[in-house]
Amino acid sequence: MAEFPESGDRLATVFGGSGFIGRYVVRTFARAGWRVRAAVRRPDLAGFLTTDGVVGQVQPVQANVRFPASVEAAIEGAEVVVNLCGIKREAGRQRFEAVHAYGAQAIARAAKAAGARALVHVSGIGADAGSANRYVASKGRGEQAVWAAFPEATILRPSVVFGAEDEFFNRFADLARSLPVLPAFAEGTAKLQPVFVGDVALAVAKALDGTLAPGAIYELGGPETVTLIEAMQLAMRFAERSRPIAPLSLRLSRLMAHATEIASIASLGLFPQMLTTTREQVDLLGGDNVVSAAAVAQGRTLQGLGITPRGCEAILPLYLTRYRKTGQFASNRFA
Repeated sequence: MAEFPESGDRLATVFGGSGFIGRYVVRTFARAGWRVRAAVRRPDLAGFLTTDGVVGQVQPVQANVRFPASVEAAIEGAEVVVNLCGIKREAGRQRFEAVHAYGAQAIARAAKAAGARALVHVSGIGADAGSANRYVASKGRGEQAVWAAFPEATILRPSVVFGAEDEFFNRFADLARSLPVLPAFAEGTAKLQPVFVGDVALAVAKALDGTLAPGAIYELGGPETVTLIEAMQLAMRFAERSRPIAPLSLRLSRLMAHATEIASIASLGLFPQMLTTTREQVDLLGGDNVVSAAAVAQGRTLQGLGITPRGCEAILPLYLTRYRKTGQFASNRFA
């Protein structure tokens, strides 16, 4: 565990604190002795966060990044602000531009106005305001908006994040017990650098002791670089499932994704989430998602922050056993 200075009654506000990465960030901050305000849309569903600290240390509060007044109220009095808000697919009023760009701008402006010492904005490797992919472009515009309002903000760009609650390895393992063949979108050749969610949380927490360089971009990746097909094989190995993998062209992958999008809408969301993929997600697999050579050379990585990243081989067995035929007892079958 990282060492942090005495925090006393200092406050950190974490937007998206009940999400996949957020819950780890909240826990890390709380263990470092900080008071944590977890800003979420539904605080009534985030009560589980309060067990990460002593009574009153972690407080879920209502905030919606589409409404600046709620953002300002959530930030009031905070020394450190973290923005983890993000969506993988659009639904209702939750649009890429609204959450990733407008929301990021609202948080950065409020953090600057409130006099926050540090702002950490979590984006993603490949964020590019000029991209034809709406998801990627909204992430890029979000970064631009953050720096325009809060020039000293630090941006973290993780590769694919994995952990017990992820939608990556869990999805492959789940599909492997449900489908006879697993489709590998965009040929399955894209290179990825899966990073453990706990390591991302430790990187965010470096804002507490001033380790993060202001106005810098850090790229976060794990110790292994794998292709999409290799990632699928890893998931099946630890889930003890064996299925053939069918690489699909980008064009066919987009057609399949479009079909699942239509099915999801037509069924009013009843179509299995496990089988639903968007065209934006498929397009992301058309290119590599790894830490750049420039980030490595300049120390803008986990290792540069003094964090030794944990690999898939060490973490996946801890949660993919639930997909085995007899769960975690798979190695103790009766003869």
